[in-house]
Amino acid sequence: MPFPTRDLRLDRDAVLWSASERDRAGRPLLILMHGYASDEADLFGIAAYLPLEPVIASLRAPIPEGSGFAWFSRFTNVPGDPLAGNADAAARAVLEWLEDQPRVPTGLLGFSQGGAMALQLLRLAPERFDFAVQLSGFVVKGEQPKDAELAEAQVPVFWGRGTLDDTIPTASLERTREWLPGHSALDARIYEGMGHAISPLELGDISSFIRSHLPR
Repeated sequence: MPFPTRDLRLDRDAVLWSASERDRAGRPLLILMHGYASDEADLFGIAAYLPLEPVIASLRAPIPEGSGFAWFSRFTNVPGDPLAGNADAAARAVLEWLEDQPRVPTGLLGFSQGGAMALQLLRLAPERFDFAVQLSGFVVKGEQPKDAELAEAQVPVFWGRGTLDDTIPTASLERTREWLPGHSALDARIYEGMGHAISPLELGDISSFIRSHLPR
């Protein structure tokens, strides 16, 4: 049975925060989005290696799948090539959650499916985000109404991936490689010998990238 492409909602009680509500006031926000069949605790572990200025909110994807959760189901989507409507539904769920948060400078960081989500969120609401970190992910196929606006905005995007990553199909990587330079201020990094993972060297580069795009 196809998974519905509307009315996905995030579990607000599942969000992991790096600071109490009182300590979040006035600080930038960094949203973390995990990969397939994982959960909000997965990426939260890298918070210790990131700049201290932003408040980190690690989200749980809305679709239960395997031992964790997914942003779009593998049972109704080709890996690396999800239906645009399914990716849109997940991105809208994040935007709905974001409406309840204070309006502050906001960045995105996603791994694998979460990386695809970071780019999809930029495409749906380019005016809402200040930068995005896309790790071992890809851009969803097709056009979006605000793609031209995103290209004009030149939002900074960090794209990191490993030479030994065989999880994301080659066609999806090529699509991303062709799409990103024209739709972002791109900082692309390839890490020798790294698979579908995040390396210590990459973490250092991510931290530097985020710090350089925080408000001064």
